[in-house]
Amino acid sequence: VPVLVPLQSCQCLAWKPRPIVAWGAESQHVVAGYSDGTIRVFSISRTEMELKMHPHAVALTAIAYSTDGEMILSGGKDGLVAVSSPRTGMTIRVLADHKGSPITVLQCTRKQYRDFEVEGGELWLATSSDRRVSVWASDWLKDKCELLDWLSFPAPAGPEGLGSLPPSLAAFCPWEAGTLVYVGFGVQKEVLFYSLRKKQVVEKISLPYFATSLSLSPAARFMAVGFGERLLRLLSCPARDAQDYAGHDDAVHLCRFAPSGRRLLTASHSAVLVWELTGG
Repeated sequence: VPVLVPLQSCQCLAWKPRPIVAWGAESQHVVAGYSDGTIRVFSISRTEMELKMHPHAVALTAIAYSTDGEMILSGGKDGLVAVSSPRTGMTIRVLADHKGSPITVLQCTRKQYRDFEVEGGELWLATSSDRRVSVWASDWLKDKCELLDWLSFPAPAGPEGLGSLPPSLAAFCPWEAGTLVYVGFGVQKEVLFYSLRKKQVVEKISLPYFATSLSLSPAARFMAVGFGERLLRLLSCPARDAQDYAGHDDAVHLCRFAPSGRRLLTASHSAVLVWELTGG
């Protein structure tokens, strides 16, 4: 008798960061989050799956490695965030602060150990569809994870169902330590720069439409913003010089700068474009 197996689709993925002291070492691993709630770690060099974990009961919507690659942070459609160890295959912590709203972004960045007057060498953020962002300081070796800030961005009454609204997206600013950048459905179409030290929005940049994707260059003061109107905007900060580019066949739902900052990858429904940045 045939057995029907539910379709399992990959919803999100992240590259494992290479160790700082071993750039020549082989460290080609990716972690992928699936619609059945599983996390799978793949070795690119051996083209095989090395580990499978099941920390979620629902589909995953976001995933990231910690900055040292020793932990995997995953977010689900139900708003739960799990912290799992790829060494042991165990989930060591589940955070329910965003429960009820899908996680849209997870991102980690390094910090000085006692910066912001909390222990830990890492900051990480979680963003959910209800326009909330939580920022955490962590030291996973000591099992420390402390909430540093909780942001909630206002918005007018929108259409029924969060799925019809522009996504809520946030990222740490590579060129301004202690600052995060946010875009999402709100009163105004804009990019917001929020200072974790001052606990307030310190800069706003107007946009022509609500953003559907966001990426900040790790090598220069450039920001890429994609829109549902098939448009890509490249912003130079803080001068705010804007350049708009067409060429997509649908909403630009993904922007990603390469680590070098010299290339930008964007994606729409049936097109993936690679842009080369020239000049300063």
